[in-house]
Amino acid sequence: MKPVKSVTIIEDPQVHEDQHVHVVYDQIASHFSSTRYKPWPIIAKFLSDLPTGWIGLDSGTGNGKYLPLPANRPGSILTIGLDRSRNLLQIAQHAGSEPGCLITREVVWGDVLGSGWRSGIFDYTISIATIHHLASHDRRKLAIQRLLQAVSPVHGRVMIYVWAIEQDELSKRSIPASDTNGSDYPMAGEDVFVPWVMSQNQHTAKEKSKKVSSSATSKEVTSTVPTLTGETPVYNRYYHMFARGELKQLTVQAAEEFGLTVGSRESANTEGRRGVEIIQEGWERSNYYVELRRWVS
Repeated sequence: MKPVKSVTIIEDPQVHEDQHVHVVYDQIASHFSSTRYKPWPIIAKFLSDLPTGWIGLDSGTGNGKYLPLPANRPGSILTIGLDRSRNLLQIAQHAGSEPGCLITREVVWGDVLGSGWRSGIFDYTISIATIHHLASHDRRKLAIQRLLQAVSPVHGRVMIYVWAIEQDELSKRSIPASDTNGSDYPMAGEDVFVPWVMSQNQHTAKEKSKKVSSSATSKEVTSTVPTLTGETPVYNRYYHMFARGELKQLTVQAAEEFGLTVGSRESANTEGRRGVEIIQEGWERSNYYVELRRWVS
C-alpha cells in the first residue's frame, strides 16, 4: 500500500505543478509508461462509438495509450496527443507500434490550459488522469473549459477521468481521512502527494545513461529509501483526489461560466442557445468520470 500524504499548497499553483508534476513525469517517463498499457473500458467504448472520420484531442496524453484506439476500427478516427512531458511524448509518438513496424502518431507539446487551438476544431476531446494534477480549483475549471472550447459546438463530445478519494479494494493507495462534516462522503477533494518508487532496474539504467533533464536538476523533488541493492528514488507526484459529486459540480460550473446551458437540447426553450448535456457520469475503478455532448438549439 502506497503511503499517500496530505499536502497544503502554499506556493503559486504553477510553481507547485512544475515541481511536483512536470519535472516528476519527465524523470519517471519510461518506468511510468511500462505500467500504463491497458485502456479503461468506458473510455475504449467512448472512442469505439465515435463516427468514422472524426478528429479529436487527447489532452494530457501521457504515453499515448489511447491514440491507437479504437482497436475494433483501426484508423477510423484520428486522435492527436498533447502533453507537457517531452519524454512521455517521445513514447506516445509511437504508441501501438509492434517490433519491426514503427507507427508514427500525431503528438503536440503543450499545456492543457493553453488555447492554441481554433475554437470548435475537434469533434471530440478526452482528458484521462490529467485534471487532477492541476493545483487549484480555478485551474481545474479552466482545463474543462478548454476541452469544451476545443470541440464542435454542434456535436462535440468530451470524456474526463480523474482519481477519486473513493478507492476500490484493488487500489495500491491509502487516502487520508477527509472531513465529512457529518455526511457519509467528504465535502471536498484532498490535495495529496502520491509516491512513485522507481524500480531498481529502472534507476540503475537511468544512472548509467545520465539522461536527466536540465529542469529536473534544478529542483529537489525526490527522496530516497534504502534497498538491499542501493538507494532507489521516490518521486512525490501531486494529485487533487476528487470527492463524490465534485467532478460533476466542477463541470457544471465550468460550462455555465463558459456561457453554456447545462441540460439536454430538447430542454432548450429558445433557438440559438448553446449548451452541453451530461451523457453519463459515475465511478469506475477508483476514478470519477463524466461524458459530455455539446449542442446548439
